[in-house]
Amino acid sequence: MSDMALQAIYKSVVIAKLLYASSAWAEFITAADRQRVDAFFRRSIRYGFCPSDIPPFEELLKASDEQLFSKITHNRHHLLSSYLPPPSLATQNYDMRPRIHNRQLPDRSGHLTVCNFLTRLLYNDIY
Repeated sequence: MSDMALQAIYKSVVIAKLLYASSAWAEFITAADRQRVDAFFRRSIRYGFCPSDIPPFEELLKASDEQLFSKITHNRHHLLSSYLPPPSLATQNYDMRPRIHNRQLPDRSGHLTVCNFLTRLLYNDIY
């Protein structure tokens, strides 16, 4: 099998498995777990299974989250769009800096709330 075909299969199977539902579990893994996945990527690159230009695992997780959040905010018929907070009144009156969303920021009352996908991405451009 050619290197290109092997790398395409790697991306479509291994990377897809690692990123499956990552928005739900990404905040609960430790830095050591992320380093293990990056080490796995380095071994895969060394053996020729993975393309050498693959970004670090952290960047893959962030890109996956941003892609899902964009789909939710731009499609009002998306299943998760009903869980977004209502639009903020401040964005109707002030235009001080660009934001990725126009939603009210929910309270961050506990660890599980902070790890929630929607809360995490609503606060993403602030902190």
